[in-house]
Amino acid sequence: MKIKNFPKQLNRENLFPTPIWIADEPSFVNELNKASDTFINEAKKRDKKDIEKRNKEYKTKGDMGSVYLSSTLINHKDFKNLQNYIIATSHNLLQEMGFDLTDFKTFMTEMWVQEFAKNGGGHHTLHTHWNGHISGFYFLKGSEKTSRPLFEDPRPGNLMNLLPLKDKENVVYATHQINYLPKPGRFIFFPSYLPHLYTVDLGLEPFRFIHFNCQAIPKGVLNVV
Repeated sequence: MKIKNFPKQLNRENLFPTPIWIADEPSFVNELNKASDTFINEAKKRDKKDIEKRNKEYKTKGDMGSVYLSSTLINHKDFKNLQNYIIATSHNLLQEMGFDLTDFKTFMTEMWVQEFAKNGGGHHTLHTHWNGHISGFYFLKGSEKTSRPLFEDPRPGNLMNLLPLKDKENVVYATHQINYLPKPGRFIFFPSYLPHLYTVDLGLEPFRFIHFNCQAIPKGVLNVV
């Protein structure tokens, strides 16, 4: 019986990809840092009593481990240009992904500025953003010595069956985590379903960024044509 030869060449198709978009635009940094100071100072004042209570109870010092979160920045005059850019860009990125937004309008649902503790320990555990489509960051302060955003493979089935990587320094199909340098002026956009975290900050240099979430809402719900 003659054995049929198997194909010697397999054609690869790259399916179900998860994009992350990065752009450096430092023109916003100075004015938004200045505008953010008031919000961060308010957050520090708001959290001061809780930090002092913790320090007294547990004999700790300073603000170690704290993350100062502002109130909403949506529609604030000093952040309006940034907001409009993010909404327009998010709309375009969803279209780039292949979604038909003819009957949808893109909105900013959340935008706030946050700063990690001066004494270090600031971080975020792994999470996603519910009821959204595009999320992202705009970094105002950060360096190689600060915390970094880290993204994880959104496919739980793949994570359950991972094999050892040959080389953790290279980004390959088997890569399940990746982090980025948070340089001032850097935008990072990503689908809101993508799990992400912030590594523990050591408090060596200031770390501040604006976080935002956008959602595409059906025009019928809005009674908009």
